[in-house]
Amino acid sequence: QVQLVESGGGLVQPGGSLRLSCAVSGSIFSFKAMAWYRQAPGKERELVATITTGGIRNYSDSVKGRFTISRDNAKNTVYLQMNSLKPEDTAVYFCNADISRYSDKEMYPWGQGTQVTVSS
Repeated sequence: QVQLVESGGGLVQPGGSLRLSCAVSGSIFSFKAMAWYRQAPGKERELVATITTGGIRNYSDSVKGRFTISRDNAKNTVYLQMNSLKPEDTAVYFCNADISRYSDKEMYPWGQGTQVTVSS
């Protein structure tokens, strides 16, 4: 059974930084392109960053230049470094396979996510 466990969220002031981690167990993690998503209250889940198995990264316009996605295949972990955080970044953040590349049945079961709140 594949399990995703996100961590690293918290309360941070505008302009601050956080580093999120996502540990993947029960699967050969290195075989899939991975992504970070976020869901704000009352909004749909949004794809914010992707990374291929070879390390090619892409970002949504809303986070480009501020967020960096990375992966450590040896540790089965994907990271999201978030800098210059804004109140509009407040959301629950999730990781999973890159939904733009895989069918629904190829996605991992969603984890609980980690809450990021940006507020003064």
